[in-house]
Parts: sequence; C-alpha cells; structure tokens
Amino acid sequence: MSCVTFTHLSKRYADGTQAIVDLSLSVADGELLVLLGPSGCGKSTLLRMLAGLESPSGGEIRIDDMVVNDLEPQQRNIAMVFQNYALYPHMSVRQNLTFPLKMQGLPRQEIEERVRTVAERLSLLELLDKQPKALSGGQRQRVAMGRALVREPKVFLMDEPLSNLDAELRLQIRQDIARLQRDTGITTLYVTHDQVEAMTLGRRILVLKHGVVQQLGTAHELYARPANTFVAGFIGSPGMNIFAAKLHRDVQGYALEIAGRSLSLRSGAYTGEVLLPFEGNTVQVGVRPESLCLLDEGAGFSVSLSAVERLGHEVIAHFPAINRVGDSQEEHSARLAYQDALQIGDSVKLGLSVKDLYLFDPNGNALPRVGDIVSPSATD
Repeated sequence: MSCVTFTHLSKRYADGTQAIVDLSLSVADGELLVLLGPSGCGKSTLLRMLAGLESPSGGEIRIDDMVVNDLEPQQRNIAMVFQNYALYPHMSVRQNLTFPLKMQGLPRQEIEERVRTVAERLSLLELLDKQPKALSGGQRQRVAMGRALVREPKVFLMDEPLSNLDAELRLQIRQDIARLQRDTGITTLYVTHDQVEAMTLGRRILVLKHGVVQQLGTAHELYARPANTFVAGFIGSPGMNIFAAKLHRDVQGYALEIAGRSLSLRSGAYTGEVLLPFEGNTVQVGVRPESLCLLDEGAGFSVSLSAVERLGHEVIAHFPAINRVGDSQEEHSARLAYQDALQIGDSVKLGLSVKDLYLFDPNGNALPRVGDIVSPSATD
C-alpha cells in the first residue's frame, strides 16, 4: 500500500490540447479515489501518467516518497485494469493469472499460492481451466482484476472497468470492487463518467472538466455543497436545474425574481457582504429535481410537461427551462412520486422551498445556501 501525490501536474499534447492543468492532489494510503467527469476531461490521461504510459508536460508524480516521472511502467509496481479486459484469448484463466508472475521470475510455489488466494477472493476457482471466450462479461472482468491483484501492486488503477457490462452486472461488479478494495487496502484510483459509480464507490471524488479540478470531496459534499454549476449539473440523476434570477431588495432583506414571481430571502439567510455585490443583477439559481413538488392550488410555477418518464416507483417530469442561463440545459426536470395521471402536454404547478435553492454568482461559482422556507408569491 502506498500514497500518491501529484504536484502542479500538467499535460499538453503536441496539437496544443491541454489535457491536465496544474493539478495538485494527494491520495492517502489505502484510499479509493474516483476520478469523475465527461469524456475528454483528462481523467484517463491522469491515470496513464501515473502508470507511466504517458509523460507529464510539467509537475511531479510521487508514489510514497519516490518521484516516478522518469521511471518505466514496470518499475512503478502499479497494476491497471481497462474496460476491454485485455485478457490473452489463447490462455486459460489460470495462465492469464500466472503470466505476470512468471514474467517477474517468481518461484513456482509462490505463484501457485498467489493465484489460489486471488482466485478464492474473486470466486474464480471453478473457472481456472476455462478460456476467456467461455466466460461471461462479469467473469472476464473479475479475471482482469485478478491478473492485476496477483502482482500485489502498490497502486491499483481502474479505467472505466464496467463500461462494457449490462446494468445488473455493473451493480454486481461494483459491489465486488468495493469489497475487494476494502479487503486488500490497496490504494486505488478509479476512472468513470458515471456519477452513480462514483458516488457509491469513492471515499472521495475528484470532478474534472477540461483538465481542471472543479471540486474534490465526498459524495455528500458534492451533492449538498457543489462548488459551481458544472458540479451541480453533473452530480445527481437528473442533474440540478439551473436558471436565472434577479436579486433585489424587499422589505425582509433580499428577494429573487424568477419568471414573474418573487421568492423572499428572509433576513439572516445571507450576509450583506455576500449579496451586496450582486444586488440588482442576475444570479444563477439551482434546485434539484427531487426538491420540486406538485401543487394542487396556490402560488407556484406553471409549466407544460414536455416528457414524462415512468420508473415504477417515481416519475421524472421534464418541462422547458425556466429562465435558461447561457448554454445550460434546454429542459428542466422534477422527480415526483409515481402517478398515472401525468401526461405529456399537461400544465401543472410546481412548488419549491427557499431552503432547497442553491445560489451561484454570474460565473457559476457557489454562494452560501439559503436556509429559510418562503412560498413564492405573484409580483406586482
């Protein structure tokens, strides 16, 4: 087990693409850290630089106290699992597991002991004499993990290992990975674009966009206190709704004007120092789909449903964005208790509580959250 440290790490390709921008990060001994972000955000590049498959343009990579920038991949004692399994098709499971140990020149008895230990841990004992073509996708992925584990690496790297599996297998293997990491205590960096995988696996999650760190924290911190609108929209399923609102004063202090309605922010919800710079200007407001509710009567936001997704226990209702901001999503959504009555084209009223709102400055950076509950009322 080892700790990993990146210090002012950067990666620029020959065509000028900046894949990683001045990244500094410490991964604790025995930690499972998830790298999360959309395709092209730099997460796999970071993994490949740690593995020695790519060279950084600047900065430093340390494993424990050793700088590994100039070490060859085989000198770093790192094991990596890819999404395409990368098994030798002509070899049995046993041969796939023993191959890296034979390349290290280990004694036969030690090789057999390591293979049996890993095969037991991953439920592969009955598959040892089979070839990869005779295995299911989940079994092949367990063999790929086993081939990495038999090496007893200092650091375990996983690059979207569940992408090729169906939903049921993803759940099963995700649980296997979590249990395996807990049992072995191997420092692990896990790359994914799936926020469900990230939030269920990682002790901490690093969110990347265009090679720049957006936020580092636990699943709860990213969900409850997103650092900016990108994280707010990326975490959650569906992501947070983001819309524009004008901040102005009212008799109670400050209020938000949204789509012809006023939401009063009671005194004490914000300090004047925080809000004063934005008074009279447009700010960005976020509300999670699960924080919206249907109203039978009273004040609320009237919307027309553009799509209705029935999930058995709940309904995801989509509607045109309220006061869309820049290039934000064209539709918003509400996660509601299941009901058959909702149909595409229905006009409904949605309510929300001020306590469930998130405020962001015009650049999308988070402001302290509102804490009071106030119902929307029509403006004069």
